[in-house]
Amino acid sequence: MEPLKHTKRTGWVLRDVNDCESISGHMYRMSMLTFLLDGSEGLNQIRCMELALVHDLAESLVGDITPFCGVSKDEKRAMEFKAMEDICKLIEPRGKRIMELFEEYEHGETAESKFVKDLDRLDMVMQAFEYEKRDNCLLKHQEFFDSTEGKFNHPFVKKLVNEIYEQRDVLAKAKGATPPPAIEVEWPTKLANGHDGSS
Repeated sequence: MEPLKHTKRTGWVLRDVNDCESISGHMYRMSMLTFLLDGSEGLNQIRCMELALVHDLAESLVGDITPFCGVSKDEKRAMEFKAMEDICKLIEPRGKRIMELFEEYEHGETAESKFVKDLDRLDMVMQAFEYEKRDNCLLKHQEFFDSTEGKFNHPFVKKLVNEIYEQRDVLAKAKGATPPPAIEVEWPTKLANGHDGSS
């Protein structure tokens, strides 16, 4: 787990963002965001926190793989599950619980896992906006907003995202900023060995 503290998130590194967040920094803020739940949402707050803390744990072994890394979604998934199996073997019998949480997040079928996936996207747009303000480059990281467009599901998260969009729009207009050309981001469909990743 040590690499998570120091490994920078790939998306920001590829965009030359200085002093960008680590993987563990991302996981920590997602976990802190679960404290905003007040019980009215019908979600298990502790479970959401656990899912947030575990969801990127495999990256301590495989790194932060993005669509720009030339790895298909299926291959990425296989690599991460193998990494989690190795990690969990080291901490048995406690590892079983961590693997269950990881699988729950990956399958994305429970209300809690869907909410935490929303938090994952929320943290990214929050971070993109923060970098734009810090580095005085409003709208520069539009691609991170575009990649999450229409993917938020929970009303609570949607409200927070709308607030970010409103603040960003006001600042951009005040400074006369314009967004850069759109960047198409898609996962490769072929695995490294040339096989179709959809099979």
